[in-house]
Amino acid sequence: MAKKILIVDDEKLIVKGLRFSLQQEGYETDTAYDGEEALEKIRSTSYDMVLLDVMLPKLTGFEVLQQVREFSNVPIIMLTAKGEDMDKILGLEYGADDYVTKPFNILEVKARIKVILRRVSRVVQEKQDDGVIVSGDLRLDTDNRRLHIAGKEVNLTSKEFELLELLVTNPGKVYGREKLLELIWGKDYPGDVRTVDVHIRRLREKIEASPSEPRYVQTKWGVGYFYRVHT
Repeated sequence: MAKKILIVDDEKLIVKGLRFSLQQEGYETDTAYDGEEALEKIRSTSYDMVLLDVMLPKLTGFEVLQQVREFSNVPIIMLTAKGEDMDKILGLEYGADDYVTKPFNILEVKARIKVILRRVSRVVQEKQDDGVIVSGDLRLDTDNRRLHIAGKEVNLTSKEFELLELLVTNPGKVYGREKLLELIWGKDYPGDVRTVDVHIRRLREKIEASPSEPRYVQTKWGVGYFYRVHT
């Protein structure tokens, strides 16, 4: 089945060029020309990838990205004309998978799409027949509740494992501390959100080479935590 890609840009010539090139590559395409239309389509349609311009009418690309990450892990590549480092960092911090600076080479765009779709398809084999999730050098055995990183077993507590499993099986999705507390500890748990922070810190100390610069479990400041996919 052809992969379906949503192209979001208010410049119709760019949309037309991307659409033609991606259809030639065998992708199914859909389009949106402002942030509100894009958000509505992403809510109602299952896409394999979204190409999302930063500068859009009604809602900016960053605003769309933030809202999408509340309900979907769909891979998103940001399209930015500015090329400013802050835009790129902001996009990735909000949960974008990659960015391309305008004017772009369509071959580069297609190459990045292929890389991300391959990467996601590997992780989305999430629970394979043997219950093992592989993401880069991280190997999570959900049936036997065992974790290996770079071939070395890492011992986790029950809650640490449950936190990591939830994040790994929902790559890119940002979970607030309150939501994590509810999902992992239950609605009736008497503790507060600091419990989540403590467990995330301990988890990072076990799985990250540099806990202060996490590679796997990352923070979206002021919002929560998410898992960054690695090849």
